Amino acid sequence: MTGVREGDAVEIRDARAGDFAAIGELTVEVYVGEGHVNPRSPYIAQLADTATRAASAEILVAVRGDELLGSLTMARPGTPFADIARPGELEFRMLAVSKRARGLGVGTALMDRVIDTARAEGFDAVVLTTMPTMQDARRMYDRLGFAHVPERDWRTDAGLPLTVMRLEIAAGE
Repeated sequence: MTGVREGDAVEIRDARAGDFAAIGELTVEVYVGEGHVNPRSPYIAQLADTATRAASAEILVAVRGDELLGSLTMARPGTPFADIARPGELEFRMLAVSKRARGLGVGTALMDRVIDTARAEGFDAVVLTTMPTMQDARRMYDRLGFAHVPERDWRTDAGLPLTVMRLEIAAGE
């Protein structure tokens, strides 16, 4: 597993119903607690509601034993949680890694799984939306080869700027 140090025994897998509450808590903790989302934003309900996301998107988790280290949501184009995916693009969103797991490569391992899924399913690209405050995540996206697509940038209902990034998936890899 790329990005996770040997001996850490971190597993990347599909979320299970028993994980949903912890995923919601972690996602809200990261997005609100680190200042990316206003604590009064209606978006918090969506961040917390893993069960609804799981009904139409794929939720991945990074776990070590019973400890949830990170999670993200993968959405195929045309599904309810695909905000920006166009045909041929796999979107991921709501990436959250616990503070105690930072530096272990958990985010990179989750992203590798998304990229591997995109490749296996014949997608042309992986897309994501990020915010200017998410500097650590942006460094990871840059390192993995994602490129800013400024013509697709957009704003939240509250007017906050959002950045769209895209990673081309080379055919035959």
